[in-house]
Amino acid sequence: MTPWEMAAVFAAGTGAGAVNAVVGSGTLITFPVLLATGLPPVTATVSNGLGLVPGSISAVIGYREELRGQGRRVLLLGIGAVLGGLAGAVLLLTLPAAAFERIVPALVGLALVLVACQPLIARRVRRRRRTGGTARPDGGPLLFTGLTLASVYGGYFSAAQGIIYVSLMGMLLDETLQRLNAVKNVLAAVVNTVAAVLFLFFAHFDWTAVVLIAAGSALGGLIGARTGRRFSPAVLRTLIVSVGTVALVHLVLQ
Repeated sequence: MTPWEMAAVFAAGTGAGAVNAVVGSGTLITFPVLLATGLPPVTATVSNGLGLVPGSISAVIGYREELRGQGRRVLLLGIGAVLGGLAGAVLLLTLPAAAFERIVPALVGLALVLVACQPLIARRVRRRRRTGGTARPDGGPLLFTGLTLASVYGGYFSAAQGIIYVSLMGMLLDETLQRLNAVKNVLAAVVNTVAAVLFLFFAHFDWTAVVLIAAGSALGGLIGARTGRRFSPAVLRTLIVSVGTVALVHLVLQ
């Protein structure tokens, strides 16, 4: 890479780390930049996945206050994230990209609808509980299955996986959006780490890109977490839908 390309990759990593901490879809920042430097698509995807691990971890640290009291939930859902992330990484290494990416726009579009409708869904859930329904603190089998499938997608191509996580949890858990965002960061960190371990042994990647994105995303994750925790639920939801819409347009036009 030229010095200008290295600077661009570092800046993209910083932006991706910040966006992932607050919303998700940071891959839509780094992936095009890596392609522009001349990396093949799969190599760019693998290098991006490896580089975003530090950013995911720094986002978790930044949201540690919102994780209080959610240990059991995180542990349970984290099992699904491990299984799904591993499966997604295997798919990336074994299947042609077109075979899996056909469903990506549909998944992102559904996620955006769920995020936008989350307040309505939450009101209906609370109304049902007041009339005799019982709250499931872990979301039940439906949430576990949904997040595991979302983690398969995240292990394969991580763009917008955070949006899918938040939409599913917002529909099935009675929690604030900030606390759901904290869990989302943990699950994304788990998926990225599991996929990264597999990539280290079985995939081709560019070390320069990995190091630059890792440094940038670690910084961006802390910045994003510090900023995002101050947002109201309405502002955070608007950001999620806005970034997700950009992700959807990008994927459809590919």
